[in-house]
Amino acid sequence: MAAFMRPFESQVYAIFRIVIGLMFMIHGAQKLFGLPVPMQAEMGPLLYAAGAIEFVGGLLVMIGLFTTWAAFICSGQMAVAYWMAHGLRFMSREGPGWPALFPHVNLGELAVLYCFVFLFISARGAGIWSVDATRAR
Repeated sequence: MAAFMRPFESQVYAIFRIVIGLMFMIHGAQKLFGLPVPMQAEMGPLLYAAGAIEFVGGLLVMIGLFTTWAAFICSGQMAVAYWMAHGLRFMSREGPGWPALFPHVNLGELAVLYCFVFLFISARGAGIWSVDATRAR
């Protein structure tokens, strides 16, 4: 990290965790409640389950409660979402075949990014400005 940012590492990480949790929670709100705009895809039971994980998991990560487990579950959900909604689905159609495994081809970049961001949060923990930190005191 650049020397001028080193004193703010904890605060920047807390803001990172809060924003990521909020963004993920909004994905869940869209699936569950149609907010801020309704889903374009047809909602089946699998998407409702994904929405519940996204809403509750995003909320838990955002406030920093049970952060390690919540982020780990969100990471796993995004790994499954990538393969189900992007990787394997695009390969099975009359699409480009194996190049469809690349996120830039199958439109799965967001799923991959969320997967690894949540994996990092799971390994790093809640940090400051979190319920977990308050509970630890």
